[in-house]
Amino acid sequence: MCKELRSFGLPVVCVDARHMAAALSARINKNDKNDARGIAQMMRVGLYKEVLVKSDESCQIKVALGSRRQLICSKQQIFGTIRGLLKIHGIKLGKRSKFETFALRIQETINNVDEISRSSIEALLHSLKTIEESIRKLDKILSEQGRKDEDCKLLTTVPGVGVIVAMTYKAAIDDPYRFETSYTVGAYMGLSPRQYASGEVDRHGSISKMGPMECRSMLYEAAQVLLTISRKNFKLRSWGLKLAKKKGMKKAIVAVARKLAVIMHRMLVNKTEFCY
Repeated sequence: MCKELRSFGLPVVCVDARHMAAALSARINKNDKNDARGIAQMMRVGLYKEVLVKSDESCQIKVALGSRRQLICSKQQIFGTIRGLLKIHGIKLGKRSKFETFALRIQETINNVDEISRSSIEALLHSLKTIEESIRKLDKILSEQGRKDEDCKLLTTVPGVGVIVAMTYKAAIDDPYRFETSYTVGAYMGLSPRQYASGEVDRHGSISKMGPMECRSMLYEAAQVLLTISRKNFKLRSWGLKLAKKKGMKKAIVAVARKLAVIMHRMLVNKTEFCY
């Protein structure tokens, strides 16, 4: 709607609904008339928070990433269902390997079960095969798009960051120049700790977990790979491992993920490769 109105040359401002709802919650009577008047008053005095409307390219990437995430969730659920059904017959599967190998092992295992159970599990396997093919198709599309994108090429120079992570990050940031400083990106991703300060009280809690959940999850995975799998020595990894000895690995991964969010934004602004 916002893009369509702007195409007619109208001055449109998209506001943060959560921020606006908090401001309107002070009103005693809630109805459409009072809400409209309250929003108009907030806009008149400038007490609103504008939200960026993502570009068409970012929206397309988010659709592909959202579809991929849903397919992966469905795949994991079906795997769990198959394991549970086989346990009824006293069959325990080992560790999951490549899909083809794992599917072949299941097919060999169900030869000795009754016909109804075998047909049911084969139906699940067929669905699993279709989902696996769809995931590979989306991975191919995203990989091809990432190879064409100069920003993604820069982001993949970060240890632990692959094409999917780079595409997710770019879709979440969209326009890197909308942030005044790179340090605010960590808070935007929900990776900064909550704070409650009043008088002599100053408490810091866990991370806020606000902002794009998918990108935050990807940054966490990238930080985990950077600290546990990567064997290259650089300042960020050394800092993270040193922090892990003091605070524990989980807190260190979150801290490194926050630094990655800041560093990757600076890389997009300066158009430079990873050198941290």
